[in-house]
Amino acid sequence: MDSSSADLIPLFEPRGVAVIGASHDPSKLGYALARNLMTCGYSGAIHLVNARGGILFEQHLYSSILQVPDPVDLAVLLIPAPGVPEVLRQCGKRGVQVAVIASSGFRELGPEGAALEAEILQIGRQNKLRLLGPNCIGMVDTHYPLDITFLPPPSPLPGELAFLSHSGAICAAIIDWTRTQGFGFSRLISLGNQVDLNETDMLAPVAAEPATRVITLYLESLPDGRRFVQEAGKITRQKPVVALKVGRFASGQRAAASHTGALAGQESAYDAAFRRAGVVRAMTTEQLFDWARALAWCPLPTGRGMAVLTNAGGPGVTAADALEANGLCLADLQSETITQLSQILPPAASLHNPVDMLAGATPEIYAECLSLLLADQAVHGVLVILPPPPMHPAEAVAQALIPVIHSATKPVLVALMGEKLIQSAASQLRAAHIPEYRFPERTAAALAALHQRAVMLSQTEGPPIYSVQRIIAQTLLVNAPAGFLSAELACSLLEAYGLPISPVRLAQNAEEAAEFAQELGFPAVLKVASPDILHKSDVGGVLLNLIDAQVVRQGFESITASARYHLPQAFIQGVHVQRMLPAGQEVILGALQDPQFGPLVMFGSGGVEVEALKDVAFALAPLTPADADYLLDQTWAGRKLNGFRNLPPADRKTVLETLFRLSQLALDFPQLAEIEINPLHVLPAGHGAFALDVRIRKT
Repeated sequence: MDSSSADLIPLFEPRGVAVIGASHDPSKLGYALARNLMTCGYSGAIHLVNARGGILFEQHLYSSILQVPDPVDLAVLLIPAPGVPEVLRQCGKRGVQVAVIASSGFRELGPEGAALEAEILQIGRQNKLRLLGPNCIGMVDTHYPLDITFLPPPSPLPGELAFLSHSGAICAAIIDWTRTQGFGFSRLISLGNQVDLNETDMLAPVAAEPATRVITLYLESLPDGRRFVQEAGKITRQKPVVALKVGRFASGQRAAASHTGALAGQESAYDAAFRRAGVVRAMTTEQLFDWARALAWCPLPTGRGMAVLTNAGGPGVTAADALEANGLCLADLQSETITQLSQILPPAASLHNPVDMLAGATPEIYAECLSLLLADQAVHGVLVILPPPPMHPAEAVAQALIPVIHSATKPVLVALMGEKLIQSAASQLRAAHIPEYRFPERTAAALAALHQRAVMLSQTEGPPIYSVQRIIAQTLLVNAPAGFLSAELACSLLEAYGLPISPVRLAQNAEEAAEFAQELGFPAVLKVASPDILHKSDVGGVLLNLIDAQVVRQGFESITASARYHLPQAFIQGVHVQRMLPAGQEVILGALQDPQFGPLVMFGSGGVEVEALKDVAFALAPLTPADADYLLDQTWAGRKLNGFRNLPPADRKTVLETLFRLSQLALDFPQLAEIEINPLHVLPAGHGAFALDVRIRKT
């Protein structure tokens, strides 16, 4: 059930809250929940409900939600799971609009709990009652304020980060950890089993909260991936979203017959989905919050060139390596900057990037050198390294850097190395909202996250639309049976969408093969035609560079005999005949329908070793120009199209157009479960490309 921000006003700005299951016993979670709500500073009406009645926190305990007076638009349930359905019916009758179900004992326990979960969802829909949970710890809003969790105090510090989590335990740990890290949360929401409200529902209302500058996500799955991509794509244009998707290695292999299907694991789909939505994907919990702090507190860089400012050579080299490993580079400092640095640094200092001021650098030297680097037009951001200086306290250096960083329009992140000797400096930087990390590697990764967002925001071009013969393609498919299409039908389908095809003929005998080769032109290529043979080269089913009719006749007999020898049960339709093309580069293009995110497009190194090389990348359809460039830039096959050693530049423009047209075909016909062109034979620049082998599976 889709959600609007208006639906969730009673969750985020309730006029009255009822705690159902409030307990007198301090050892019970119901006591902790009531305590947190009573002490968080919430200014609305608070109603405590317990069937036994009594007094708690000097408030009367109502025996039922039906007895609670106005106003009450939000209920928090912490009662045994079997009692939840009846209490939800009462909530609906009472006019409650949102219920947070903190109770456990649902889907996480098995089929019986899943049935109970289905029942409460039905009750919610019947009563226009939105549900958060079950099996969650609730929500904290530090600015409203509102705390409807049962977590032990203290509550999280107020801050600019929102945190949406599929795990309640992670919420508890993160709150405790962040209190020592100098940053806090605007909203923290535990989603639990997500019987109704999920992470996608929460994106818009959380982003609309003025105090929230960055949204962070801890995800275990995305059942409605397409909707998430659509909604997150809107939000990331307004505010950064950083996600940690766990369970990366738990999924089994995708059952598929093509290289594309075999190589497109679940994580390839998530990577493509996050990239399309503009979501920055973290791989660790530490990265999640390292990057979120940088995105909340720093301006974005306008390029990849970074400067490193250090008082020690080793950490500077470490930083340089880390920047390059994260897709950034060391800026080439302008001669004017180098001259100015030479006037304030000792002769032994290194004036070229990384700038090593040497161990005696004073707080004033740190600040002056940072100002010079920030003024350099080639520098798009600065990584400052500050181990405990031998001559000056680290906090004195931090104090000198803060005003320079605050006045900068470029990001400055600090690798504050050490522990005890840098604690005061860390406190100063945190209070000033300047991101600091213990080692250069973490700092460089955070700078890369800033650059990734800057690049995403600069990409505004939508997918190109080509003129295609969709009606013809639809007609071709209407009577096609499920399974792999014939090579002739597959080629006709690609031709309808303007994909470059090398003409192919199906020969039933050797004489026919020779005639077709004569018609198409020599030299010729022969490939065994069989729905039962997926990889033709493995059974001797491909012959190349056949120069005349007699060699083609012999090749026909050789191919069919070899195929029957290796796979006696295979149905041999005949042999496909094509013309041998001039030398070129071979790449693979593919598309498949992902159950969560829709059509995925693949590009990479083609030929017989595609699965061994695994030089492939994926993007969601429809492809934008940025997506297509990513596919080529991310793979050796794509980079090689620009030329390499004795290889001349290949026709990259045709490859890009072929990718766009393939993306359009996969998007227009969801019944095409897998499409694969392997190889696409790419000729030198300006001479085009041709699909030599095509496999299309229809559901």
